[in-house]
Amino acid sequence: MGSDDKPLLTLLSFLHSLAGPAVMLLYPLYASVRAIESTSKVDDEQWLAYWIFYSFLTLMEMVLEPLLVWIPIWYDIKLAFVAWLVLPHFRGAAFIYENHVRELLRKYGGNLLVKDHTSPATKAKNRFVDAITPKKKEHEAY
Repeated sequence: MGSDDKPLLTLLSFLHSLAGPAVMLLYPLYASVRAIESTSKVDDEQWLAYWIFYSFLTLMEMVLEPLLVWIPIWYDIKLAFVAWLVLPHFRGAAFIYENHVRELLRKYGGNLLVKDHTSPATKAKNRFVDAITPKKKEHEAY
């Protein structure tokens, strides 16, 4: 490579350093906001699963950093994996969650899969109503 290639390599290096934040953060943030505003549950699952996996990957990177610095292509591997998680064509995050994590939760998670979307205030109101409502036994003649 000659000296004429230096600006091109600098540009490619700069684009490569922008690819990570764009793929790992900017697009997922944009898509998550769109998912919240849509009525579909499918995109909500994709983006919730993505943020779960991205958080887990970030935590594992922090723990394994002393080992990962010895893998020169780690960033490229991570970028390719996160792109697979993110890209709508693949829906990798939803795929992993539906086919692996959900099965583990069913097997070992116990009550983590209980879907109770009742607010704490509504639960308290229901307990109060149950407490003051006469029971059938209380009104029966002896």
